[in-house]
Parts: sequence; C-alpha cells; structure tokens
Amino acid sequence: MTTAAHWNDPLTAAEIAEVVALVGDDPRIGKRPRYWGIAVEEGLARALAPGQGRPVRLVVMNPDAHAAWEVGAWTSGTDRPASIASWTPVDAERPGVSSEEARMVAQACREDAAFQAALARRGITDVSLVWVDPESITGFEPEDLVGRRLSWGTVWHRVSEDDNGYARPVAGLVPIIDLETLEVVRIEDHGVLPMASETGNYRSGTWGPDRHVAPLEIVQPEGPGFTIDGQLVTWQNWSFRVGFTHREGLVLHDVVYHDGDEARPVVRRAAVSEMYVPYLDSDPTAYRKNFFDWGEYGAGPLTASLELGCDCLGEIRYFDTAVLNGHGEARTIKNAVCLHEEDFSILWKHVNTRTGEADVRRSRRLVISFFATVANYDYGFYWSFYQDGMIDLEIKLTGVMSVSGIDDGQTPRYGRLVAPNVQAPNHQHYFGLRLDMGVDGPLNRLYEIHAEVEPDEALNPYGNACRMVRTPITTEAEAARNTNPAQAVHWLVESTSRTNRYGDQTGYRLTLPNTARLYARPGSIVERKAPFVAKQLWATPYEPTERFIAGEYPNQAPLGAEGITAWQQANRSLDGVELVLWPVVGVHHDPRPEEWPIMAVHRIGMRLEPDGFFDRNPSLDLPAPRRHGAGADDACCH
Repeated sequence: MTTAAHWNDPLTAAEIAEVVALVGDDPRIGKRPRYWGIAVEEGLARALAPGQGRPVRLVVMNPDAHAAWEVGAWTSGTDRPASIASWTPVDAERPGVSSEEARMVAQACREDAAFQAALARRGITDVSLVWVDPESITGFEPEDLVGRRLSWGTVWHRVSEDDNGYARPVAGLVPIIDLETLEVVRIEDHGVLPMASETGNYRSGTWGPDRHVAPLEIVQPEGPGFTIDGQLVTWQNWSFRVGFTHREGLVLHDVVYHDGDEARPVVRRAAVSEMYVPYLDSDPTAYRKNFFDWGEYGAGPLTASLELGCDCLGEIRYFDTAVLNGHGEARTIKNAVCLHEEDFSILWKHVNTRTGEADVRRSRRLVISFFATVANYDYGFYWSFYQDGMIDLEIKLTGVMSVSGIDDGQTPRYGRLVAPNVQAPNHQHYFGLRLDMGVDGPLNRLYEIHAEVEPDEALNPYGNACRMVRTPITTEAEAARNTNPAQAVHWLVESTSRTNRYGDQTGYRLTLPNTARLYARPGSIVERKAPFVAKQLWATPYEPTERFIAGEYPNQAPLGAEGITAWQQANRSLDGVELVLWPVVGVHHDPRPEEWPIMAVHRIGMRLEPDGFFDRNPSLDLPAPRRHGAGADDACCH
C-alpha cells in the first residue's frame, strides 16, 4: 500500500482496513464487534518521518461481553508491516454511538411488542414509518440500570416515505434501550397527545410554486488562485495542511503566513473539539435532551458529501476522506471538504475629498468548509483566510429544529409554537474549539486585554482618556476567562522570541463575538455535564493526551470529572509554553415560527487577527480592482 505523505494527513481507507483486519483476528472482540472510530496518535506521529507508518488508536467493543478497548496500532510503512501495539480496556458504557448502532436501535424498537402497542394507542400501526433516534442518556441513567450501556429514544412518525419525520414528534413516548443487547428495557408513556396535523415538508412545490431567481454565475477565467499538493494548500501568502478525524471532522494543521521569503507560523492545529446542545424544557420527552454531538456520536462519519452548485459555487476543489463505520468497514465520503475563493466586498477604501482621488481594494478570502448532519440539525464549519492576515471560523446552523408535541389549546412555557400541536423548545449550542497556537514559534504567552477609563485625574483632566489594560495569564487557574463586549475584552497570543519594529512581541488577537450563558440551575445534570461552557476561554500547555475539551469518552461519563475543567486543576504554568487555547462559542436559540419547517442559516463564530504581527497593513501590495464593462480602463481606482 502507499503510505501517507505526511503524519497529519487523514487516514486512508487502506490504512483503516489493514488495522481493522488485525483487530478482527483477535478472539476477544467476539462474533459481532462494533467499532467507534480510529485516529492518528498525533503526539507520537508528529515526531516521525514520512514512510515509517503511523501510530493510531482504534475503539472496538464486544457487546456480548460488556467489554471495550482502545487498541494502539501501527499502519504499515516502507520498512514494517501493520501491527498491534496494545489493548487498553475502556469502560464499556463510554464509547460513542455510531450511525450503524443507531439504525439497529431504531429497528429493535420497531420490533418490540410493547413499543408497537404504545404506537397503536396513538393510531400508528405501520411501524415502518416510525423513526427512533437514540439519544445520549449521560447523567439520566435509571438507578436500577446503572452499569449498562444505554440510550433513550426520541420517536417520530411519517405519513409517507418522503415525509419530513422530524415535523411529527410522537409525544409522551420514550423507549430506553440497552445498546449492547438491543433490548427495549423500559417504555415510558406520559400520555397520548394529538399528532401534528400539518405537513412539515420543505421540498420544492409543497408550499406553492417556486419563485423566479435570476442566474448568478461565479467565473474565474484563469482558474483558482490556490494550489494543492496532496493535503497542502497554498493561497496568497498562506499555507496549511488539511486534516480530518473521526471525532472532529475537518482539522487544519501547520497554518503559516509567508512574509516575503520567510515562513512565519501562526497556528499548529485548529479544529472544533466538541459541540454541546442542551435543551431547556422540562417536557417528559425533552428534559433529557443534551448532547455532546462530537464525543457521543462523532463529526467524521456524520460529514455530508458536498455538491457543486448546491453547497459551493465557483472554482471548487474537494477533498475526499475515509471514516470507520460501526461495523468495522472503511467508508469513503466523497467531496467531504470544500475549498474555494470568495469575493468578500471591500478590504479597504479611502476617498481623498481634496483631490477627488479614491483608492479601494476588494477583499478576497479562501474558504475551507465541511457540513455535518446530526439527525435533525445540520452544521456548516467555514474556516476563512484573508489577505490582511486574518483568520475566522464561521459556524452555520441550519436543518430542522428538534420539536415536541403539545396538546390542543396549550401555549408552550419553555419554547415556541411553530405549527399546530408542535412546539420548539428553547435550547443552546456551544462549540468548544481547540487552537494549538504557534505564533512566530512554538512558545507563546497569553494576555487578556480590556478597556477602562483612566482613573488618574491628573492624566485624564477632561475625563475622556481610555486605556487598554493588559493582564498576563500565566497559569491555568487564571486562564478560565469570560468575555465582556462592554469592556472590549479580547485575548492576545504573543511570541516569546520575536519583536516587531516597535519593540513589541509579535502576536495574534482572539475575539469571540458570540457567547451565551447556560440557563440551567447550578448543580443540575445539564450544568454538571458540561462545566466548560461556563467560560468563554480556557488555556493549557500542550499535552498529547489532552485531546478533547469534554474528555476522551464523555458518553455516560462521570459528570464534570474529565476534560478541560479537570486538567485545569493542575494549575500548570502558561508562561512561554506550547500554548493551547480552548475558546467556547455559544448561541442561545429562542425559536421563531419563521424557522419552521426548516431553519434558514444562523451564523456565529470567532476571529483571529494579527496584532503587532506585521509592522503595517500587509495588504498594501494588492492591485487595484478592474472596471467592468465595455471600454473600461484597466484600473477603477488609482
């Protein structure tokens, strides 16, 4: 087989298959094993030369023996065959749920006599039209079922095969399922409510004829402005490597700005580490809804194939990727990651009103993105690179809201009525990011900066003097931070080894414009499950085993005992270290009727900007844009 060209390239289908074959030969996994992910062991791999094979971690379960393992292995290299290095037991309750397991759970429910009887009481006799989504039960395990690998189900009904099932919740019905035995161990029936009486279909023609939209074409006659060499992307003055993991989906490695002939590192690794979605409704079919969509399910296998003209426009290039499914098979996702350029309006402009001369430069950005579908919701993640040295992440939330049933004449107390007998609960979305920084070298320092009025009256005789206050963040205990837009709070990552022409350490600024506080009672399961959402920024020194903000195996984990809040207790120094930032982007979703039956994109995100990294505006070398139309001069602004 061909070995990967670089240690942080995504695993290939061949690499996955060769490791699974070795694991499959071991009798301890039993006759019907299940799998949950494989990933490169990055802490070891980053020190290796190409061609040596790569260290990986694979999770396999034996449901008949209530057993699970994290298997350490090596892919084959030019001088060695693939091999198994270790078997480390994992609490059998803790691995995430694959899509294949989810389908087995749904079928087990449809075949259960008591579940069928509960459906019949609601007038549903064709169980083939029923969907069941297995949901995380972390923190809500019934006392008499402790120790079992469990899930609970949200139940949906369709009136036809092409119906939007997520528009027709089966209210009051909650199956609890043993994921290993596929046994429905309990059925909660909180009473029959009327089913949704209105279609929730959103396909063309359902709500009348389509309106006319004039064609809009994006043309680049000279082709795209970026180049691709394997997983290495180069554009304008930027370069980075495209990675992909089972847990996080798209990962960016080795983000470098090329300043003349000099390659200046900015970020070593960037990814969305976790997503937490708590629902804020005490309804019996909604109160358990709170998910770690990455740690309990996995972004990689949930990644959607993108399509030219639909998801991306212009001169597009795609990256395929391979993932491991729940049955141990390597599956290739075509067009998993999209790369393209976009015009982004004005980058800078000034009109000299004395001479009448105008100068303007248009902004162009390079966008690399992927979409993950988590049951009803769809999430797009768009990393953008700009010509002025900025990087941002835009998260696009769309899809179908997760709804509950409601009785005739009732008004939702903790949500919004979006259709007859259908309520959308209040809920939130938190995205825990991981940014392994490396601004002008591997060792960095962190500062918090805020604005305040100068308190010294001698220095502020007119009362209008404002200073920006820098606070060094030197330990992990100091690094649990909240943002505050009223004080212009942001954070600065500085190099320990390089200064600019003003004598300042070169740096990059982190800004988090989208945040939310958790509206759950302190001490509640929802609050204890994800304590990291209480802050908008955490920071740690790089440690290879500290991979995910919520911990390695958050499914049915002890509440709040693992992840960033546990690591922080070591209170390690952050003064001149390989610095890892863990920003938390959040949004409170107060549903609107206009978001039904499908939700127009809601955008949130974060931003990294050069702050003393350059001596002046780095985009001064951009050419003026050209006029359009017959007889136009070459440049429109000069």
